[in-house]
Amino acid sequence: MENQEIGAVFEEISNLMKIIQDDPKWQFKSAAYDRAKRSIESYPERLEDIARDPMRKLTEIPGVGEDLAKKILELIETGKSGYHQEQLKKIPGSLLDLLQLQTVGPQKVRLFYKELDIKTVDELEAAAKAGRLRDLAGMSVKSEENILKAIEVFRRASGRFRLDTAFATAAELGAYLREFKGVEDVTPAGSLRRGRETVGDLDLLVTGRDHQGIAHHFASFPGVAQILAKGEDKVSVKLKNDMQVDIRLLERHSYGAALQYFTGSKEHNVALRDRAKRRGWKLSEYGLFEGNKVIASRDEKDIYEKLGLEWIPPELRENLGEIEAAEKGELPKLVELGDIRGDLQMHTSASDGKTSVEEMAEAAKRLGYRYILITDHSKAVTVANGLDEKRAVENIRRIKAARNKVKGIEIWAGAEVDILGQGRLDYSDSLLKQFDIVLVSVHSRMTQPGEEMTERLLKALENPYVRIMGHPTGRQVLKRDPFNFDLERVFDAAKRLGVILELNGNPERLDLCDRHVKLARDKGMKLIISTDAHHPDHLKFMRYGVMTARRGWMEKSSILNTYPPEKLLVSLRPLPK
Repeated sequence: MENQEIGAVFEEISNLMKIIQDDPKWQFKSAAYDRAKRSIESYPERLEDIARDPMRKLTEIPGVGEDLAKKILELIETGKSGYHQEQLKKIPGSLLDLLQLQTVGPQKVRLFYKELDIKTVDELEAAAKAGRLRDLAGMSVKSEENILKAIEVFRRASGRFRLDTAFATAAELGAYLREFKGVEDVTPAGSLRRGRETVGDLDLLVTGRDHQGIAHHFASFPGVAQILAKGEDKVSVKLKNDMQVDIRLLERHSYGAALQYFTGSKEHNVALRDRAKRRGWKLSEYGLFEGNKVIASRDEKDIYEKLGLEWIPPELRENLGEIEAAEKGELPKLVELGDIRGDLQMHTSASDGKTSVEEMAEAAKRLGYRYILITDHSKAVTVANGLDEKRAVENIRRIKAARNKVKGIEIWAGAEVDILGQGRLDYSDSLLKQFDIVLVSVHSRMTQPGEEMTERLLKALENPYVRIMGHPTGRQVLKRDPFNFDLERVFDAAKRLGVILELNGNPERLDLCDRHVKLARDKGMKLIISTDAHHPDHLKFMRYGVMTARRGWMEKSSILNTYPPEKLLVSLRPLPK
């Protein structure tokens, strides 16, 4: 069992305690599970490996005492926790679905259940539409509106999976398939290869000998919950996490055609087939044909070349102008992961990160980076242990001291400063000027009316010490829609003032999204791609940010953190003298 899975069980136990509240010590116990969950999910080693090592103890993990260590061991050995199962029996299971709604936490779930006997998302929606929630303690008409919006987001997200979940699943399945001797290659296709922020079904292309044996091996994967279809060249299954996976068993000679066919969006593929048809040809997953003669099939690039096109990077295959650009030889030279020279948003144990400045810097060095920006939270974000003015000054000193300890990488002192309700910043100008780079973002009052949110963001941009705006739209993938604000006005103001917008590579955010990136590109703006890392492992989120930038047609020259440190610094907004 992976750390994330153990953490998820602990989180659910904590939520169940907050809903049920049948134990006088429920607050203390739920807080203990919350602390352990955070520690487990960010722990750099697999708990299962520690548990199986006779020289190690699970209690060495921060926040894990003897009792929780026993529950972890039970999860590792049996896949279940008896205590967790006991708590689940005390309430309808559908109550846990309500926790998937933005703005609805366990205390509200308890309130709705105890006061109105609401057990499902449908019942909550009906109560909100009928105006039955507004009279409950702590609720209002606005609360009802927010819940209805959250339900809409929840329904749109049904059956979709984040990009990182899809990548992890594809990697696990790929490794499993390669255990079979007849397998030569396994390639993810579909929306995963295109780098879309969410994935519905997962498509894997498999080449090799003994297709029947490969199909049987795949169907025996331990994570399979249901076999949906099993034929000579295709197997479809539903995994235990509810993701559908289709594997296509291919002959090597048709691999290129299948890769093209199963990668492109429907609209992109229709446009290519029409292009082939106009030449008297036929394009399918088996190849490009003139009558019965194969024109191209083995190599994906050959398909595009024969159709008179440059090879189109997978991320662009959405029929949004890429075919016309490829015909004219005007496709952008997209930014690549290897172009990145540094990361400009990350957190340490000074606020809600898990490790020290030095550990983050060493991890960045291992990735070949030349600089990092430490951006611990400001005081308004109390849930993230935000720094008051005194602690912020101490943190600047701590970061500067780390520069002398970690050689070979620039370590800049920054902060993620909260944009307060009316656009004022969480730190005074006298403190802001002490940072190398100030990044600002919104973490509160996210449901402000559009005009108020727009003015709030514009006012923040006007502060002369602001050089980067973090996750500008506030959206969270599959959880929360973007803020309601005038995107064009904010983009235009940022460009005019020289404030750089961040593409946050955390797969939970990917904010800016691909459409926003394309808008920035069309306006001639430059961006940065950051990871918002809270642990060294999170630095790897850069791959998702780069994929999103590529989907927005961004080139290396328009991403500032592809620049060397000296060029980056002079490209940022000049500071007041």
